[in-house]
Amino acid sequence: MDTKPHVLVVCGRNKRRSRTAEYIFKNDMRFIIRSVGLSPRSERQLREEDLSWADLVLVMEQKQRSRITEAYRQLELPSIEVLYIPDEYEYLDEELIELLTDKINACLQSAYGI
Repeated sequence: MDTKPHVLVVCGRNKRRSRTAEYIFKNDMRFIIRSVGLSPRSERQLREEDLSWADLVLVMEQKQRSRITEAYRQLELPSIEVLYIPDEYEYLDEELIELLTDKINACLQSAYGI
């Protein structure tokens, strides 16, 4: 692959899960990561431009995938994978870091062989 894939990580409010993912992978040389939230109260709320930028979207819950596909059905969406990580962790929680690391690495391996 000539260019690094762009990975967008999405959760509810971009406070804990997606922000933790962005933090732990921000210096990973295999890909470029960004995080956003779906809530209007998110510091960085999902926009059409984020979806156009992304090669792969990772959401924490199935309902988030559904919200994106419904709200942006007019777009040609990138692949959206569900990580199945519940909203029960704090930002940078050790267990959350372990879950995100394992699941995101598995998605990257599956999608890009990296």
